[in-house]
Amino acid sequence: MANLPRLQPAAFPLALPGPLLYIGTITSAGRRPINKQAAVNPSKTSSRLLLLLYQWLWSLVLPCLRFNSRLQSGYDQRTLRTPLPAADLWIQAASVGEAYLARQLMTSLQPCQPLTILITTNTSQGYDILNRTKNEAGPTLRVAVGYFPFDKPSLMHQALSAVAPRAVVLLESELWPGLMAACKAEGVKLVVVNGRMTERSLQRYLHWPAIWRDLRPHAVLAMSPADGKRFAALFGEEIVETMANMKFDTLQSRQPPAGAAANPLRTIVETTEKFVVLGSVRQEEEKEVSRLLCHLCRRDPRLIIGLFPRHMHRLRHWQQELTARHLPWQLRSQCRHAVPAGTIILWDTMGELTKAYDLARSVFVGGSLAPVGGQNFLEPLSSGIRPVIGPHWRNFAWVGREIIEQGLVHEARTWQEAAAYLLEQAEQLPDRPRTTEALRLFIADRQGGTTKACRKIMRLLAAP
Repeated sequence: MANLPRLQPAAFPLALPGPLLYIGTITSAGRRPINKQAAVNPSKTSSRLLLLLYQWLWSLVLPCLRFNSRLQSGYDQRTLRTPLPAADLWIQAASVGEAYLARQLMTSLQPCQPLTILITTNTSQGYDILNRTKNEAGPTLRVAVGYFPFDKPSLMHQALSAVAPRAVVLLESELWPGLMAACKAEGVKLVVVNGRMTERSLQRYLHWPAIWRDLRPHAVLAMSPADGKRFAALFGEEIVETMANMKFDTLQSRQPPAGAAANPLRTIVETTEKFVVLGSVRQEEEKEVSRLLCHLCRRDPRLIIGLFPRHMHRLRHWQQELTARHLPWQLRSQCRHAVPAGTIILWDTMGELTKAYDLARSVFVGGSLAPVGGQNFLEPLSSGIRPVIGPHWRNFAWVGREIIEQGLVHEARTWQEAAAYLLEQAEQLPDRPRTTEALRLFIADRQGGTTKACRKIMRLLAAP
């Protein structure tokens, strides 16, 4: 069992063997009969056996999931004790990131005739986002939000029968074998949108290549040529297309507001000061950032440094750390007037990071000196600042290395390299208009994915 592929951890609360299965020849009350020709096909026989194993594993685990605190919300919908509503289109969005993509689709679809959409999610955070935004849909759309049922094949058959969609959309890296197999059995068209797949996931899936060929969706819209090649290796290249990443459609450059009234931070950081921002610093990189701070203060004692911990509960640590290192610091909440040069402002208020980026001469974006995935380096770019990040930014790999190659973001291998970049940039005023224009062009070349996805979905809905 150790070699069986696994579901994406972010999309599934318990590590179960999967994705394994093909359900197209399984029968139940009211289902189509077994295809006798397929029954003698060795790959089909293997798929059916794996299906039975998957069903059995779900039967074992399902009673335990009742006690999982993350699954308490919507548990009756997850088990279909509360049935899902009928819909023409079913969109599955695993969590927060996918929920925002589902919202993009929902607000961009413009059918001529009334259309009912069901959007399901696995997490309470995703549910809250979708529930808050469902009324943003156009006048011809009626949107319902629910929790995604557990992927037990028999449950998925029931769910698909209840919803009775004409098409199903999976977002990004989601491959749910129970749902995919039920769609195959019922002849429901399924499309993967904004699809991404790592090389590691592909190698796991390829332990069972014939099964995935049986399960393959009607179409895959991959977010990059590299992702497209991996999907093609799994499902066959004839169903795979590439699209621009939908996330680019939500990005835009902007001109930072001018004047003290527009940016209250100008009252504590004068425009003539060399202001450096260390944004979204994570706990895992605190040792490196502490060394970076000491280096900056030693090399240029007149810097004003804004230190933004990613999580507020780390403020006490930073108070102790800065005091122990004899570095002059002040809490943001205690700043009433312009702070003197050489001060570290420890930010203990929310919602001011973008305003700080608007005033900064140089910026480091955290979560990148330790392997925790990185934080949003596009935010300072939108403020006209070309930030420096560490080598760990997999959470934003979808942006592409071109953003590094074009000089919009500087990638440092160590904290020493990051410090050198910050010191260099702090010596001059940033050319914000030039940076925001470069960002605008970078984004514009990569937009349009949402439109392509909507056109594909509408064609599937219109097909007989």
